[in-house]
Amino acid sequence: MLTHKSAIKRSRQALKRRERNISAKSSVKTGVKTVLEAVAKKDPEAAKTALAKAAPAIAKAATKGALHKKTASRKISRLAKRVNTLKA
Repeated sequence: MLTHKSAIKRSRQALKRRERNISAKSSVKTGVKTVLEAVAKKDPEAAKTALAKAAPAIAKAATKGALHKKTASRKISRLAKRVNTLKA
C-alpha cells in the first residue's frame, strides 16, 4: 500500500497515462488496419484517405509518448510505401 503523498500522486498519474497510452495505441492499430484493408482490396483512393487519417494518429501517439518517435516514423513510412505501390 502506498503511504507517501507523492507516491499516491504518482500512482494516479500512472493510471491516467496508461489509459491515454492505451487509447492512442488503439487508434493507431485501427488506422493501420484500415489502410492495410484498403491496400488488400487494391483501392488506391480508399488507401490514400485511410493513410491521411492514420498518419496523424500515429504522429500524435508519438508526441504523447505512447510510441517511440522512430517507431511512429517507421510505421508511417511503411504504410505510405504500401499505398504508393498501388499507383505503380
